[in-house]
Amino acid sequence: MKAFTTENIRNLAVIGHGDAGKTQLVASLLHVAGTTNRWGKVDEGTTVTDYEEDSIARKVSLNNNFAHLEYKDTKMNFIDTPGYAAFVSHARPGLRVADCALVVVDGVKGIEVQTEKTWSYANEFMLPRFMIINKLDKEHSEFGHALDTAKESFARSIVPFTLPIGSELNFKGVVDVVHQKAYEFDEHGKAKEIPIPETGRDVFETTRERLIEIVAESDDELMEKYFENGTLEEEDIYPNLAKAIAKSRLCPVYAVSSANGVGLSILLDHLVEFAPNPATHEAEYGYGNPEGVGERLSRKYSNDEPFSAYVFRTIADPFAGRINVMKIVSGKVAADATVFNSTRDTSERLGALHVISGKTLDKVDTAQTGDIIAVVKLKDTQTGDTLCDKANAIVYPPVEYPEAAIAFAIEPKSRADEEKISVALHKILEEDPSLHFDRDAQTKEFILSGSGQLHIETVVDKLKNRYHVEVALHPPKVPYKETITQQVEVQGRHKKQSGGRGQFGDCKCIFEPLDRGAGFEWVDKIFGGAIPQNFRPAVEKGIIEAASGGAVAGYPLVDFRVTLIDGSYHTVDSDEHSFRAAGRKAFRAAMEKARPCLLEPIMDVEVFCPQEVSGDIMGDLNSRRGRVQGMDMRGKQQVIKAQVPLSEMLDYQSKLNSVTQARGSYHMQFSHYDPLPHNLADKVIQDAVAAGRVKAADDED
Repeated sequence: MKAFTTENIRNLAVIGHGDAGKTQLVASLLHVAGTTNRWGKVDEGTTVTDYEEDSIARKVSLNNNFAHLEYKDTKMNFIDTPGYAAFVSHARPGLRVADCALVVVDGVKGIEVQTEKTWSYANEFMLPRFMIINKLDKEHSEFGHALDTAKESFARSIVPFTLPIGSELNFKGVVDVVHQKAYEFDEHGKAKEIPIPETGRDVFETTRERLIEIVAESDDELMEKYFENGTLEEEDIYPNLAKAIAKSRLCPVYAVSSANGVGLSILLDHLVEFAPNPATHEAEYGYGNPEGVGERLSRKYSNDEPFSAYVFRTIADPFAGRINVMKIVSGKVAADATVFNSTRDTSERLGALHVISGKTLDKVDTAQTGDIIAVVKLKDTQTGDTLCDKANAIVYPPVEYPEAAIAFAIEPKSRADEEKISVALHKILEEDPSLHFDRDAQTKEFILSGSGQLHIETVVDKLKNRYHVEVALHPPKVPYKETITQQVEVQGRHKKQSGGRGQFGDCKCIFEPLDRGAGFEWVDKIFGGAIPQNFRPAVEKGIIEAASGGAVAGYPLVDFRVTLIDGSYHTVDSDEHSFRAAGRKAFRAAMEKARPCLLEPIMDVEVFCPQEVSGDIMGDLNSRRGRVQGMDMRGKQQVIKAQVPLSEMLDYQSKLNSVTQARGSYHMQFSHYDPLPHNLADKVIQDAVAAGRVKAADDED
């Protein structure tokens, strides 16, 4: 494929709710433009962008995928983003590099939850938008209703650029409001110009008048002309439509059916004519270091600037290896160039450059500012990294992913799986930065966290089908702790005589509770030589070892002080081992009197939800033993702050989705430990005994 100039490139992120028809829209645009001979269909599993087995089986996009077409000397790069709640966060890096968003709306259902969420993502990146009302050939579809829901949901000038001719099964054509023409489409999506129908002429006239008003509002000079003449000349309208769209003062709306191609060729014409190219950005900003501190640097979208590119997607291909997909922000680059990874302070040789369409890579010799390219088998480069000219280094801020909403303990099913799981998960994590995988130091479990249960299930399927690793999932253990509630004085005495040299250690200690979070404190108050100085640390070590196994349920005992006040020793039989054993026995003696109890982790939780369901959310948090700390508004969302036990939050995401129709989100972080109520503590202790975590008190060490 030839290299395209920046002005002839359109980078388009296709966003919207799941099942609105985004993937089908991209497939149909490729076919109508003549890029693909076969018309890909989601139902048949033949679309370009959903090529993975899991995506085809579920009919769900799991991550950002790519396609491109050439139309009227313009290259359009499509980023097909996921729309289901579990995967929608992947739309963020796609929008980060796009120059325009295509918001796909179901013509039957109108604006839905994830449409609102992805629209808010586009707001973050200040992206211009085109809205495509799709599926207008379906029963009960209604262009006017979908348009009304969009105007109610989004505070933006939303104006149809095409209006439908016919409805439902009779939807066969569109009126181009901008160019004042009408078209009818055959079964192959080919357009034939026809007279503008008289039916609905008033809607056409009203829409065009509204279009002229918005163009006038986008410029002070045009506004004066509009007030003087009551309208604008044609030569004032066309050049300023693209400007108004680029400034996000106008969102054009298109009536289409991606299933049968109606309206798609007009949409392609308008994308060439009105969609912003990368050079419409003022600049891209970054810093001279990965920490994002110091002087702020900028790069214009120009071939004359030093080379820089932002890597926004990594694909772990079983055949090609690691594929890094990047947008060239400034300058141009040729195959086999050596560039600098400023995020990781290392050099990379690019090798061959490719344009990517689904799973197909096509080589190109050079790529210019604004284009999206793919490079295979780079050594160190990952998603979120910046590649640039070493003499003019810049680091672009990476996209931040939402905090994981659900966590599972993951356990290999066999020893062979155990050996392979780390490598397999590492490759999956390269592809999906919204996943988290780590080991809980206390519970010793491997924890896999993601944005929802479906998200984790797809990872398990990928482990099995792609990497032949089978795992089991179960809820993670809650990292309870234990403490004491009463001060006691105890003696630990270890004596063993079995012929020859014996063992002897004797210590007297005071155990007392400390404030939450204080940890363990050791105080040596022995004066003189009751216990020699070199044996006293052994007593402390024995107590710490015993405390790690807990007193009632096998969880670490914390927040207590031990004061060593007295003891005795034998000049021949005493050694470090004997005093460690004495320390352990002192601990066990103390636990019989100091009334140990269980502590549970309490989390600071922030829940973001629509205002109308805030009462239900607070009621649910209270039922989870939560304590609501306060409420405030952020934008249109209510934010509820609460402190809730971790054990009550393990299944919270599914409940929140149910109450808010998946419009809510939450994040939480550890706050402190609190005593676990007795009735719940009894259950935890019973489970610990059944699981064998509580050791029987042994009388010898």
